[in-house]
Amino acid sequence: MTLTPRLWAPLPDRVDLVLPGDGTRTPMHRQEDGWWVADAALPHGTDYAFSLDGGPARPDPRAAWLPEGVHGPARVFDADRFAWTDGGWSGVDVRGAVTYELHVGTFTPQGTLRSAIERLEHLVQLGVDVVELMPVAAFNGRHGWGYDGVAPYAVHEPYGGPQALQEFVDAAHGLGLAVCLDVVHNHLGPSGNYLHELGPYFTDAHHTPWGSAVNLDGPGSEHVRRWICDSVLRWARDFHVDAFRLDAVHELRDDSPRHVLAQLSDEVGELALALGRPIGLVAETDLNDVVSLATTQDGGWGMTAQWADDVHHAVHALVTGERHGYYVDFGTPEVLRKALTRVFVHDGGISTFRGEPWGAPVPDDVDGHGFVVFGANHDQVGNRALGDRPGARLDPGGQAAQAALVLLSPFSPLLFMGEEWGATTPWQFFTDHPEPELAQAVRAGRTREFGGHGWVELYGGPVDVPDPQDPATFEASVLDWSEPAQPGHARLLEWYRVLIALRRAVPDLASGDRHLTALDIHDAPAPTEAPGWQGVLVLHRGDARVVVNLGHSPAAVPVPVAGPVRVVAAWDGGVLHPPAGPDAPVVVDVPARSVVVLA
Repeated sequence: MTLTPRLWAPLPDRVDLVLPGDGTRTPMHRQEDGWWVADAALPHGTDYAFSLDGGPARPDPRAAWLPEGVHGPARVFDADRFAWTDGGWSGVDVRGAVTYELHVGTFTPQGTLRSAIERLEHLVQLGVDVVELMPVAAFNGRHGWGYDGVAPYAVHEPYGGPQALQEFVDAAHGLGLAVCLDVVHNHLGPSGNYLHELGPYFTDAHHTPWGSAVNLDGPGSEHVRRWICDSVLRWARDFHVDAFRLDAVHELRDDSPRHVLAQLSDEVGELALALGRPIGLVAETDLNDVVSLATTQDGGWGMTAQWADDVHHAVHALVTGERHGYYVDFGTPEVLRKALTRVFVHDGGISTFRGEPWGAPVPDDVDGHGFVVFGANHDQVGNRALGDRPGARLDPGGQAAQAALVLLSPFSPLLFMGEEWGATTPWQFFTDHPEPELAQAVRAGRTREFGGHGWVELYGGPVDVPDPQDPATFEASVLDWSEPAQPGHARLLEWYRVLIALRRAVPDLASGDRHLTALDIHDAPAPTEAPGWQGVLVLHRGDARVVVNLGHSPAAVPVPVAGPVRVVAAWDGGVLHPPAGPDAPVVVDVPARSVVVLA
């Protein structure tokens, strides 16, 4: 396959194709609607770039391969050269699946896609269904979270480049794992973004936290929308990616009659039919509104699922006792009950943190599997002042309880890498901006951000925020793969495996039917000064029961059941006593800081 270079650039009066290999510059031909086409057929491995009005060479905004970084020339990548072995792969529906979020650069010491392949068997043994890669789009520098990418068609070269992603997906499919790619369409990073030189990729009609919004509804927006949709279709078609996590879709400001996500959903649906496998679209949205899940025919966006932060906040605040910042409206068992049954805690009432009414109720007929929930993720860990994981503040019993409430909920659970063994390594905010002024701006912004939000009170004093530009900050965030074999970590890892296996073995625990979910609350008789709520919870999941003792004393818990049950999992032991009479509940002796599952 060869590439005929094309570029949408309505702003310049002249565009030249630049071939760095021989130094030639060849004028391109202007087409309709601001497109330029070159009289060239470039083979795989050829470097090329574009010059606008005689200016410096710029990379292709649809570049598949940027071996010299985001400021260098593109290189032609023939995706058809790869010899796939996944011909029998039929895909995975992300709804109800267990997803595992990982960051390629810190998942292994080598920080590459190829080294990550060597750890896929760990995920298989854990029981994971979907591997979610944090953004792999090319960004400036070597290390970063990936949300400041500027080349959404390219794979970051330090991760291994585009062929390494094909190898990763093929290996995952061979082990029965689907691959979800985290993609960012709401903004581009500050370094290497040349789109403003080409055309109206951005608009001042809308603004986002990053500045001018991506142009989705103004003049020329049809080409910008095409640039976004084509990138997703290409990842699914040429790289066999199974699903996409769409970053902060509430910042895709689109007042057109057809939202760009509805367009994307319809086009992805057509491709899925052609490929004969599902392609999931999972929206991260802060709106607390199921417009994202409604079909495009009903005026919605047609997403497969959406993240539900309120469930995380309800679990985290209850177990840890944290109430600072956006946790202010969370932390009680009643709030947890609402989150586990109605999904959104803020469903039209006042959000104290936002200072205004927020959200809308979830209709009763919306299945729980449409919501992705978690006890930790990259944001909830990395955007803490010290990047400390829940395990840094929770005892093993608290970690076991949090895992049970998430994994045995009626939702689609997501794990953050290392969570399953209680990793002690932090996951901090790290960057590698070569530009000194940008590096200093990031340092100052990070320090300013953590001057409030209750961090001083939480950590018991002033917070020494890690320098994002210090290589030690990145290095501290790399997982320690010796930990899973250590006794305490191995025990937690086995607990996660047991809980995930129960989702497959017990239909009621696998169900997304929220009507079969309820939460009983038993207060602790004598709370201690330890953080977090300390009573007993009984989570009803159909005929299954999850009994969580967050107190620091053993508890004899009456549990109403509809028929015979037995203990199918216990964190620290537990004794089940039969009912005293025909209508009496069973009684479960639950040790302090422990969990017992009945089914």
